[in-house]
Order: sequence, then C-alpha cells, then structure tokens
Amino acid sequence: MGRESVKLFSCVLSPVGRRVEWALKLKGVDYEYVEEDIFNKSTLLLELNPVHNKVPVLVHHHKPIAESLIILQYIDQTWNQYPLLPQHPYQRALARFWGTVADKLAKTSWDAMCRSGEEQEKIVNEAREVMDKIEEEIKGKKFFGGENIGYIDIAFGWIPCWLPLWEEVGSMQIVDPLKHSAISAWITNFVTHPVIKDCLPPRDKMLVYSLRRKQDYSSTLPA
Repeated sequence: MGRESVKLFSCVLSPVGRRVEWALKLKGVDYEYVEEDIFNKSTLLLELNPVHNKVPVLVHHHKPIAESLIILQYIDQTWNQYPLLPQHPYQRALARFWGTVADKLAKTSWDAMCRSGEEQEKIVNEAREVMDKIEEEIKGKKFFGGENIGYIDIAFGWIPCWLPLWEEVGSMQIVDPLKHSAISAWITNFVTHPVIKDCLPPRDKMLVYSLRRKQDYSSTLPA
C-alpha cells in the first residue's frame, strides 16, 4: 500500500486519534500522518469533517472517514492482516458495544478531572462502577480478545496512557490497583507491546494540555 493512498489527520494529544495510529501500525499499513492544531484547525480538516470538525480523519484514496471507532472498523474491513474484530457476528457486536463503553467512560473520566468537590466525587463513583465491570471482562485474559491486541484493547487504550494523568491533574483515583488488579495487569501488557510502546503519546505535552483544559473549565464557573 503506497503511503500516498492513506493519510491520517490527527493530533498528538488526541486519545481517539492514537487509536487509529495503533490500528494502522498493528496491520502494517503505510500512511502519511498530518498533525492538526486542535486550537487552530486547518481549513482542510474542516472540509474533511464538516459535521464535527474534529480529528481523527482517515483519508483513503481521497475519501475521508471520521470518528475513531468507525475508522477502526473500516481499517479492519479494508486490510485483512492482523484482524482486530472477532469473526463471529455476536462476538463482533460485543466488541463494538465495549467500544461505545470506552468512549462514554473516557468522557466521564475527563469530566471528573475538570470538576471538584461533591460534583467530582459523584462522577468518579460513576466511572469506578464501570471500571468494576471492565475488571470482570478482562479478568483471566492477557488482552480483551485473548492473546493479541484487538478492537476492544485499542478502544480502551486511553486508560493506560491518559487516565493516570487525568487522575493526577484532577487529584482523584478511578483505577484502584488493588481492586482492579486485572486491569492493572492488562495496562502493563498493553503499553509493553512493541507496537504500542513505540507509539505512546508524550506525557509532558498531555500534562500541559490537561492542566490548561481544567483551568479553562474552572474559569467558566460563576464566581
């Protein structure tokens, strides 16, 4: 596959954009990466994703595809090597379900980081309840699909990379290493995988960005 056939418009700080990078690298797809400034989006990005104006956007043979989970499914159907989704329709549906859970939990965790007091505590408890269910799902497995990284692992890939930093910025704890021992083991397995290890986001830049967004939220609150 020629590099000119596949382009990824993303941002180094985007957890959903990183999903697409991981999928392409796991499948060995050659692609051109285009960095976007999420605070000053290019005209081209707005043209490629006119509905949401967000990264990531995958362009394959000049046709744009938006939304990370949809892009993952497109990648898996387009390049057969290293399957990400299960073959059985029911298992495939379950994987897609957990992908939606991953997105909702990421939003909940991000909201918890930005808030404080009783409001934060309520949101953190909601996130912990979901983590308890994820703990049961991953228990006894190396990865969610077994021995290899798959769709669900990539969907939840923000947990090892972004969640510890959000917990730090928000002075909170969502993953308890003692209570969520299976998740903790999965985190180690995920970030030490050769492909993932070589494509991790820069922690220093993520920290600056997260602090900025928390401060931006705080500044919008009534005095």
